[in-house]
Formats: sequence, structure tokens, C-alpha cells
Amino acid sequence: MSLALELSSVSKYFGQFRSLHEVSLTVEQGEFFALLGPNGAGKTTLINIIAGLSKPSAGTAKVMGFDVQTRFRDARRSIGIVPQELVFDPFFSVRETLRFQSGYFGLPNNDDWIDELLSSLGLADKADNNMRTLSGGMKRRVMVAQALVHKPPVIVLDEPTAGVDVELRQTLWKFISGLNAKGHTILLTTHYLEEAETLCNRIAMLKKGEILTVDTTPNLLNKHASQTLALHINGVLPASLEKRVLKSSVVDGRYTLALSRPAEIEDILAACRKDHLDVLECAIEKPDLEEVFVQLMSGGAQ
Repeated sequence: MSLALELSSVSKYFGQFRSLHEVSLTVEQGEFFALLGPNGAGKTTLINIIAGLSKPSAGTAKVMGFDVQTRFRDARRSIGIVPQELVFDPFFSVRETLRFQSGYFGLPNNDDWIDELLSSLGLADKADNNMRTLSGGMKRRVMVAQALVHKPPVIVLDEPTAGVDVELRQTLWKFISGLNAKGHTILLTTHYLEEAETLCNRIAMLKKGEILTVDTTPNLLNKHASQTLALHINGVLPASLEKRVLKSSVVDGRYTLALSRPAEIEDILAACRKDHLDVLECAIEKPDLEEVFVQLMSGGAQ
């Protein structure tokens, strides 16, 4: 399959500060891909390089096969960026903003697609409103529309749901998932790890400017996390089970125990019965991406 994004040994220095170090990464066309990392990991710097807004100190970046430095016009037409910051012109209405954005890409008669974007993102009733009158959530919807106005095959979403309400999240993900189903490539950065776990086929984790791991979402969960048992008993956990404890609240008898396989549940319950403890609640908890993220960020590369 052809590549939508190709990064080869990309490094970026700001004076003596190293923001990125030899980042190599490929994203295939049609993927829904997550780039995760803590604040300061270098995610936005990497996106700025992909967008052609920042020049790498070393290495190359390509969008749809176009080098972002030597074929910048073709690369820029192939990508739509939704940045973290709310950036807008306070003198234009929503529709005027999108028409101007269309004009930057040589699309003077783009009203049908603009109308579809306005409708899909819940902006139709705000089309003639001045940008400065919109709420923060509505401004973010307009920024998404701006990124999509030239129908780019690659869409980059840098923290698109930061500080927005549930309705916008649902509207945005429904629309973006529909675009992905039609073949658009999506690159997402987010601190809402449940979004990445639910939406993304593959995930890369970045720490201090370096890639720690790149893998499919199921593989990450299986490799770096395990099932646990949430146990609520009417007393103190038997001593034989203490080595399994991951979290505990002795006050109300709630414990989270490590579980290698479901068959171990019977051993745990038998130990409780031996100590004459009543099991008030018992539930298997599946691993999630947050657990994997914390483990990798605290333990370094795996």
C-alpha cells in the first residue's frame, strides 16, 4: 500500500535543545493513526515539520510521496492541519472564512463542499455569524472545516477535542470516521487516550523526541498490559494474595489484583473463603491504553 506519510531520521534542534531525534515513521494511506506522548514530547514540532511550517535540522518528511521541503506546494495541497491553538480572523463570517481558505488553494467555486462541511459540523446556523461571536467550541469546528475545505487526502488533528463539550466530540468523530471510511488518512494527537484506543488502528508513542514504540492498538494492549481483578471484600485481603495487589483501599475492602489468566480467579476466591471473607463484588477489568501509556512513559523504551 502507498504511504501517506513518511518520516526518515527527522531531527530538530532549537539551539542546544533537542526537540526531535532521528524520528522514522510511516503511515499508510487510509490509516487512522495516533501519535501519543506527554507534553513536551515533540508531537507539535513533528506536525509543524510535516506541515512545512518548520524545517527539520536533519532527515526528510514526505506527504503522499511529496517532500515537504522540495515539493512543498504539492505536499501542502495533500494535507489539512487542525492545530491546537484557536486561530481566526475576527473580521470575517464563518462562510467568508471558508471561502478565503478555498481561495488559497485555487478553489473559487467551492460553495457546495463548504455547505456540506457547515452542515456536517453543525455550523449551518452560524454560517453568517462573525467569527469573534462564536464560542470556543464553535471556533474549533470552523478550524476543522478550514482544514478540510480543499479535500486533502491526509488530515492531521492536533488535540482537536481539547476543552470542548461532549456534543462536539461526538459530531467531530462521527464526521472524521466517515472521512476515514472513504479513504482519508487521519493522524491524531490527543491526551484523551480512550479516543485513540477506540478510533485508531495503529499507535506511536513519543517521549523526549524519540519514538518508544509503534504497533497496532490490540498488540500494544496485549504486550504491555494485563487483565486485573477488581475485588470488594468485607475485610483485609489474605496475606497469600498481597503480592498480587496493584491498588488497594483497606478502609472499604476494595483491591485491584494482577491476573495472568482468568483461571486464577478461583484461587483468589478460595483464599478469601479460607479466611472467611465475603466477596461483595468481583469483576475482571480489561487493560486499557492509559495503563500502557503510563507504563511506557515511566519505564522508557520497550
